[in-house]
Amino acid sequence: MLRIASTNNFIKYILVTGGVISGIGKGIISSSIGTILRAQGFRVTSIKIDPYINIDAGTFSPYEHGEVFVLDDGGEVDLDLGNYERFLDVTLHRENNITTGKIYQYVIDKERRGDYLGKTVQVVPHITDAIQEWVERVACISVDEDKAEPDICIIELGGTVGDIESMPFVEAFRQFQFRVKKDNFCVVHVSLIPQVICVPDVKTLYRVPLLLEENEISKYLASRLNLQLKHDYDRSLMIKWKDLTERSERLLDEVVITIVGKYIDLEDSYASVVKALHHATLFCNKKLILRV
Repeated sequence: MLRIASTNNFIKYILVTGGVISGIGKGIISSSIGTILRAQGFRVTSIKIDPYINIDAGTFSPYEHGEVFVLDDGGEVDLDLGNYERFLDVTLHRENNITTGKIYQYVIDKERRGDYLGKTVQVVPHITDAIQEWVERVACISVDEDKAEPDICIIELGGTVGDIESMPFVEAFRQFQFRVKKDNFCVVHVSLIPQVICVPDVKTLYRVPLLLEENEISKYLASRLNLQLKHDYDRSLMIKWKDLTERSERLLDEVVITIVGKYIDLEDSYASVVKALHHATLFCNKKLILRV
């Protein structure tokens, strides 16, 4: 793929937030933006923030949050990180998933070691500083096979911005925009509106990156984050993506597959299995009819 560098050596950060309700589609928007930027030649990494106090998703019932996605390093994380890996073709690490529990444990461990020199440990500045330090550190970790440092980090803030649990993270990123400077940080807010016009309902999620690109989101991000785009970039990724999308929408031959499992009341309990079946049947030019 053609290598295109940003106009400076700073990592660019894109924060994706949601309003009204959780599950509005932040994960798909984050993955789609990442796909478009990778097609432009940038190296992209992702961070998912879950404001719950659990250390990780390992002890969750699948009925709570869907499947627990297991990363290559053994990290048990939110299923959105599985979406990131599939869309972006990257290998994420356990630290790419931030939880309130991890942050508080990190700060309390520092306090026990005496790192704060006897100061009163508070949400501001100690928790908010820890969040910013974690993001900056993880954003530099390679997630590609060539071990190169990412150019862009997409951060999804789980839940909604109005949640009490999200407040320390919202404040942390309010400060973060000044820490990394305006040209290196922007916010994408996903919300629910009664009439969807620009991004209508689609038959397949694979069409979302194409719709965003049709609305020239890459040009906006280039302007907002001071990125240098080239008109002669390698378009093969988006051409393949479009072909994949069009094939998935015109499939006629059906294949029926049944999943036998324990947590069948919630489809997300086996999200990776379902995605793998969709990918396999699409490769065989078949339409998947899934039964549980």
